Order: sequence, then C-alpha cells, then structure tokens
Amino acid sequence: MRRNNTPYFIKKIYKKINHWYVQHFIAPQFDSLGSIPEIAHPRSLVIFGRHIHLGKFAQIICSSDNCVRLTTWPSKKSNAEIRIGDYCLLSPGTRISAAESIRIGDNCMFAANVYISDSDWHGIYNRIRPFRCTKPVVLENNVWLGESVIVNKGVTIGENSVIGAGSVVTKNIPANVIAAGNPARIIKPINPGRRMLKREMMFKDSEFYYQNQNELDKYMMGKNGILNWLRSLFWPNQQD
Repeated sequence: MRRNNTPYFIKKIYKKINHWYVQHFIAPQFDSLGSIPEIAHPRSLVIFGRHIHLGKFAQIICSSDNCVRLTTWPSKKSNAEIRIGDYCLLSPGTRISAAESIRIGDNCMFAANVYISDSDWHGIYNRIRPFRCTKPVVLENNVWLGESVIVNKGVTIGENSVIGAGSVVTKNIPANVIAAGNPARIIKPINPGRRMLKREMMFKDSEFYYQNQNELDKYMMGKNGILNWLRSLFWPNQQD
C-alpha cells in the first residue's frame, strides 16, 4: 500500500486491543516489568525462559515475518538471565539468547536483526554438551547497535558507543566511540562533553508523548472514511 487508509477510530480500537493483549499475554512472561511496553505486532514477540527483566517505557517493534526473540536457557551451572534497562528500543529480528547473563543498560537502541549471545553453545571438540563456553555480556547505557550487528560472549560495550551495521563484536569496546567491522574495531571517538539527546527525553513528560502520538494519528488518518478503507482492503487500486 502507498498510503494508510485506516480510519482514525479503527486505529484507536486496534491500539486498545493491542494494549490489552500485551497486558494480559505478554507482560506475565517477564519476571519484572517497569511498565507495559509499546509492542508492534505483539504476537510476533517470542519469550522463552525465566529471569527475563524489562525496564520502563520499552518500545519493541516486531513484524509478522521477523520476530523478536528473548531467550534464556537453564543449565546446571547457573540460572541464565536477561536484564534490559529503561527506555530501550528493539527492532524487528532482534534476538537475545542467554545461557548465563546478558545485561543491557538504559536508552539502548537495537536496529533490525541484531543478535546478542553470551555463549558459543557448543565446544569445538565436545559438540554434544551445550552451554560449556559462556561469558556474560554487558551493554552499558545508551549503546546503539546498527543493523545485523552480532555481539559475542564475554563482550562489554561502553556507554554511548555506536556499533556500525553488520559488525561482529568479539572484544570489549570502550565508552564514547564508534566501532565497526568484522571483528569490530574503533573508527573514531564520540565527544562525551557534547550534549546528547537520549531516548529518555521522549518520555520526560510521558502524557505529552502519548498525546502527541495520538494527535499525529488523528492528523494522518482523521479524513479516512470507513467505506474507502473497506474498499482498499478488498479492491485496492493505484491510489492506495
């Protein structure tokens, strides 16, 4: 479709149903949850395992053909956990798989198809027993991972750092740098003294943020009629 023909009141109904679904079917799957997250296509969010924690004002963008997956695997050594801080953004295809511990700070942003794992899952010589090669992963506050970034076991990425698209992070990345490549290497520094607008700024006045989003929907869809919307569903044309 070239444009969204959905009437504004239909979008409001959809958002209420979506919120109800997240509250009743998604939220209970977390061991702790700061607030009900905004989730696009929540049926495409896959959560498996215990000790999964999500902070407040999370935004998770799923799509029907590209699920977001949060997975912890129990083992004899320890209870694996995933901790995601406040104001984080997870895009379609994000996969976070923990056999020991993955900790993600506040204001972190993950582009599409990011993969984070704290384990090799099998040894080089012993490929029968899993979970033998694990080391915790830590992403400090305000880390930004570009599309299709892979973060391997034992890695710490410092505050404010950015990892370029397609990179494979095999070693620690310090704070306030841009890194890219396979394996990822530092390209240039970020000025820590310069004012940085973080995702938490959007939610400083959360009521204003949600009202603003509602006004945007009204502006974009307020003139859409129900008959034209139904027609576009069954008999679309080039104007749709």
